[in-house]
Amino acid sequence: MVSPPGFSGFKPYGTNVEQNGYIELLYEEYEALKLADYNLMNHLEASKIMGISRATFARIYETARRKMAQALVESKEIKTVYGNAWLDKNWYRCKGCYARFTIPSRHSKNCPMCKSDNIELINKK
Repeated sequence: MVSPPGFSGFKPYGTNVEQNGYIELLYEEYEALKLADYNLMNHLEASKIMGISRATFARIYETARRKMAQALVESKEIKTVYGNAWLDKNWYRCKGCYARFTIPSRHSKNCPMCKSDNIELINKK
C-alpha cells in the first residue's frame, strides 16, 4: 500500500535553514526512494507497485536522489509535498500529535492516537 511519508520535513542541525532554503520532496519521490533503497526492490518491481513504467520510475528515483544529495551537501531543509501521487485511501494528519492515518469510518473524525478533532486531509490536490 502506498502511504504518505511519516514526516512533514527534516531540518539540518547547526545551520541557518532560512538562509539555505529548502528542497521539496514529492510523495512519489519519497515512495521511489523507499521502494528502491529501503525495501531493496529493483526498478521493475517498484514501478509495478507504483503503477508506472520502469523508465518513469527511474526518472522519479533519480530526481529524488539528486534532491536528497543537494539537501545534504547544501544543508537545506527537506519538506514533503503532495506532488502527483495517487493514494488508495484518504490520508489525514493530526495537527496535535502529527500522527498520519486513514479514517475507516465516515462517523469518526478524530485522531486515533490522541482523539483530537484537529485533523487535516493531506492527500487533496
